[in-house]
Amino acid sequence: MDALPDTLPDAPGERLRIASYNIRKCLGTDRRRNPERTMRVIKRTAAEIAVLQEADRRLGDRPAALTPEVIAQASDYTPLPIAKNHVSLGWHGNAILVRPWIELEDLHHLDLPSFEPRGAVAADLRRDGQLLRVVGVHLGLRTPDRLRQLGAISDWLATQTRLPTLILGDFNEWSATAPLAPLKPDFNVLAPGPSFHARLRLAPLDRIAHCDLWEPARTGMLDEGEALRASDHLPIWGEFRLPG
Repeated sequence: MDALPDTLPDAPGERLRIASYNIRKCLGTDRRRNPERTMRVIKRTAAEIAVLQEADRRLGDRPAALTPEVIAQASDYTPLPIAKNHVSLGWHGNAILVRPWIELEDLHHLDLPSFEPRGAVAADLRRDGQLLRVVGVHLGLRTPDRLRQLGAISDWLATQTRLPTLILGDFNEWSATAPLAPLKPDFNVLAPGPSFHARLRLAPLDRIAHCDLWEPARTGMLDEGEALRASDHLPIWGEFRLPG
């Protein structure tokens, strides 16, 4: 696997680097809840845009497990204003962190059909003058729900201005060869590796889907150091370029 940079880049590069990470409410496989450790792992991905799942606690008002204060103290990432209250970081646990040169143009909350409450967040962003769209997801546990949720996302995208789009997150799909038909033929789905369980490498639950306006350069997992303990998922990452 290609090595990641030792430090966060201080400007956008030729390729867009993104990451997705189910942070499990900052609860590690050692049963320690350590937001500072979680933030160190996110930084280690060197992503310009980091899409998170399970960023908030589940009970009550769903307070942030990874707080804006921890993020600001540890990095120059900014959380997008996704939360619909004053205590959460995200919505349905979905949050997006961006580096300083990523500008927010528009934000969308997508209710998804499910046996259990689920939602996706979509951010229209500007990077180095280029508009792009990132959709963060945490799909359901049941196959019929996942397919309906992907169908709802695909239907919503069809109503929007077409932009270079990436859909990433915890797809909760155990099969590496699942066709994920609702995204076809508009998206190609990449599974960088068996990101769950962090200790056992059982299944590629975490994935990145890209439309044909993107060219994938490389993808991978962060499977070393504190990432092995910070969550039951490993972070995945990808680098993409726009043709021409």
